[in-house]
Amino acid sequence: MVITLGLGEPEAGPRRVVLLSDLVPLITAGRPWPIGRPLIVAVDGRGAGGKTTLAERLLGLTPDAQVVHTDDIAWWHSRFGWEDLMISEVLEPLHRGESVHYQPPAWAARKRSGHIDVSADAPMVVVEGVGASRRELVGLIDAAIWVQSDFVEAERRGILRDGGDDEAVQGWHEWMAEELPFLAADKPWERADVIVGGSNQVDHDSETEVVMATTLAGMDRANRPA
Repeated sequence: MVITLGLGEPEAGPRRVVLLSDLVPLITAGRPWPIGRPLIVAVDGRGAGGKTTLAERLLGLTPDAQVVHTDDIAWWHSRFGWEDLMISEVLEPLHRGESVHYQPPAWAARKRSGHIDVSADAPMVVVEGVGASRRELVGLIDAAIWVQSDFVEAERRGILRDGGDDEAVQGWHEWMAEELPFLAADKPWERADVIVGGSNQVDHDSETEVVMATTLAGMDRANRPA
């Protein structure tokens, strides 16, 4: 199936269908599981491309796993200028074996209640969102998944998700004005351990299987000595 891809992104392949339950073992093959802290897995991809769905499916397979959404860090702060907050307030504490109880600065300013809470005892933490595996976070992430989606279909779904009206269309194009150059410069697909299809590009059971392609980065890591 031919898909339309975003700026600068090559089509992944060859593709194969694997069990969802095998995805984390595949991306962590050849490296030791962290001791004293959670495994940190980034689920990255374009807007409305299927990242949240994949993250939820991974959480469902791993009891007590937790998720951090980049959108919660970025909320009324900056669409893509949030890496310092993610590093200092979430990822570095987890690497020190500390739990996270963090309220981003814009939350209080705009009277959003609650905190981002992540237990240091969680076996796995999924960082989900556009830029979850961005270059600045590489040293603090154990494995990265890039969700490759059809650009046209993602736009349709994103606008519909946001209300489907003129305001949603305007909001989508404002987001794309920043997302497209950010991803074209960062190229997270080049660092991903695996690329997972976010659209129905190959027949598979969407409940129990995923369509994936092992990347050059992933093969290189898997072949390194432990």
